[in-house]
Amino acid sequence: MSFRFRTLFISDLHLGMRGVRANELSAFLKHLECERIYLVGDVLDLWVLRQRWHWPISHNQVVRRILKLAHRGTTVTYIPGNHDDALRQYAGIELGGVRVAHQALHHTADGKTLLVTHGDEFDLVVKHSRLLSVIGARAYDQLLALNRVVNGARALFGLKPWSFATSVKLKVKGACTFISSFEGAVEAEVRRRGLDGVVCGHIHQPALRHGEMIYANCGDFIERSTALVEHLDGRLELISIEELLEAAAIQPKIYADEEVPLEFPV
Repeated sequence: MSFRFRTLFISDLHLGMRGVRANELSAFLKHLECERIYLVGDVLDLWVLRQRWHWPISHNQVVRRILKLAHRGTTVTYIPGNHDDALRQYAGIELGGVRVAHQALHHTADGKTLLVTHGDEFDLVVKHSRLLSVIGARAYDQLLALNRVVNGARALFGLKPWSFATSVKLKVKGACTFISSFEGAVEAEVRRRGLDGVVCGHIHQPALRHGEMIYANCGDFIERSTALVEHLDGRLELISIEELLEAAAIQPKIYADEEVPLEFPV
C-alpha cells in the first residue's frame, strides 16, 4: 500500500516537544511516494529542546524517513520557522539531501505558482517581540499538557483524541482576530507579488481556500495530524493523516518513549 502524490507540504511538527503525533507521521512517510516534500517550518522545536532535551525514537524515525525519501530521489526543501530559526543561517545549503531555504516558489502541475513560507514574518508579535513569543509558546505548551490529560481520560472510555487546545483558542475572540489578521497579511503579500496563492503554517489552523487566490495552511502535528498534498493533476487537498491511515487499515507502530542520540543515518 502506497500513498502517491506529486507534492507533500507539512508544517509545525515541533519534533522535540512532548505530545507530537510522530507515530502517525512516521507510518504515513513509510508508505509515501512523491516527487517533492516541503517542510514548511517549525519541524524541530529548538525553543523546547534548549530548555529540556526530549528526543524519543518516534521523533528520530520521522527524520530518518524524510532523509530516506530524499536519498531515494524525492526533492526535499526545508523552510525554517520561528521555532527552528537557527537553521535559517544555512539557507542555500543542502544538508543530508535536504535543501534549506527562507522561502520557495512552487509550480503546480496545472500551472499555478505558490509562495511557500512558514508565515512567522506576518505575525507581528513574533516579528517585534521575541519575549512575548516565548511566553506565549510556554503558555501554549501548558495548554497542550492539559490536552494530553483530557485525551488520556477519553482513551479510557474508547473515545478518539479531541483537541481541547483548539477548542479553547477558537472561543477566544482575540485568537480569531489574530488568525484573520494573519491570513489577511499573507494574502496581501501574495497579491503584491502577483502569485496565484500561498502555502504556510505557523498558526496551527489547517485551511484550504480557492477564491481570488489560493490560501493553504498545512495545520500541525500537535493538536491534529494534517498535511497539504498536490495530486498528479495539480489539484490541492488538505488531508488528515489519521483518517488516511485508518482508511488504508495501517496501524502506526508505537515506539517506546526512550531517548536516543540525535543522529540520522540514511
